[in-house]
Amino acid sequence: MKFFLDTANLSEIREGAALGLVDGVTTNPTLFSKTTGSTYEEVLKEICTITSGPVSAEVVAEDVDGMLTEGRAFAKLAPNIVVKVPMSE
Repeated sequence: MKFFLDTANLSEIREGAALGLVDGVTTNPTLFSKTTGSTYEEVLKEICTITSGPVSAEVVAEDVDGMLTEGRAFAKLAPNIVVKVPMSE
C-alpha cells in the first residue's frame, strides 16, 4: 500500500514526510489556491524536494496546445513530476 497526500500545503507535506508516511503527492490548482506566497511552479518544485515519490501537477489550460505547453513546462521542474490532464468537457 502507498500513501499519497492530496494537498499543496507544504507544512502538511513536510509533517507527513517526517513521519515516513508520504509515498507521493497529488495536487491541483484548486488545492494550490489555498496556499499563499508562491507560484504554482514554486510550490511544485518545493514539494519535489520534500518527497522523491510522484508529484502530480495538473494543467489548467483548456486547449490542447496550452495543455501541452504547461505539461512540458511542469515535466521540466523535477524528475518526479507526473503531469495530470483533467478529462472534462
